[in-house]
Amino acid sequence: MKQLVSMEDLTNEEIYSLIETAIEYKKGNKPNKFTDNYVSNLFFENSTRTKCSFEMAERQLGLQEIPFETSTSSVKKGESLYDTCKTLESIGVDALVIRHPQNDYYKELEGLNIPVINGGDGSGQHPTQSLLDIMTIYEEYKDFKDLNVLICGDIKNSRVARSNYQALTALGANVKFAAPGEWVDESLDAPYVKIDDVIEETDIVMLLRVQHERHDGELSFDPHEYHEKYGLTKDRYNRMKSEAIVMHPAPVNRGVEIDSDLVEAPKARIFKQMKNGMFLRMSVITHILAEKEEGVIFDVAN
Repeated sequence: MKQLVSMEDLTNEEIYSLIETAIEYKKGNKPNKFTDNYVSNLFFENSTRTKCSFEMAERQLGLQEIPFETSTSSVKKGESLYDTCKTLESIGVDALVIRHPQNDYYKELEGLNIPVINGGDGSGQHPTQSLLDIMTIYEEYKDFKDLNVLICGDIKNSRVARSNYQALTALGANVKFAAPGEWVDESLDAPYVKIDDVIEETDIVMLLRVQHERHDGELSFDPHEYHEKYGLTKDRYNRMKSEAIVMHPAPVNRGVEIDSDLVEAPKARIFKQMKNGMFLRMSVITHILAEKEEGVIFDVAN
């Protein structure tokens, strides 16, 4: 794995390998140290979980971070993303983590000679979020075949929905969507259902934040009405299987996509997802840098 920009680039075997390494790190196995390597995190959109999780993962691996802030960079002078990245490559940075509002921004970076890890591109892909979600599901079920997954919310504008649909379907899960008609993504070949029709047979309920920033100010939205039609209410939670789990990539709008009292309820795995994110991102960085430096995928068991 030379870089990670889309879940479509990963085989099922690579996904399992990344998860296994992350689980080993979570068990306390000492990470490979990359003390002679440099990384820079280029976040052109606001972020708490993804940015801080990457920063902690990089510190755990001994990487040296070259700080980058868009507000004080030459981007403000009109420099292109490619030239910014090429500059960091030229001064010796070994890998870039990038979040950008433009879909498929990474296609403009094909002339780079250092790895890119996609921290989210517009409404396109969010591969490390998908991988940490998959890791969380794997810890619960140990397999994905025939699991019933319901993803609820702003499907059309969610990079999480796209990445998770592609990966979970490839791994053998049955993925369905629930969303208002105007938020349907017709490019994804998944069935749309009413949440109340399937809640009792669903193994994983994955809730999505309404992507207000991607609606160009045209969103007519009643939070209470949305919660009643598409959110996880206490009644729906109580109708779920006893072994079913609730997930959310966060940030969470309490009382909108999920009742506030359910965020840390027994079936919820929302904060576990966040914890797993650091270990999973350690795994991704390890696999990429080990291949870059040594020509092989790093195996923590060795």
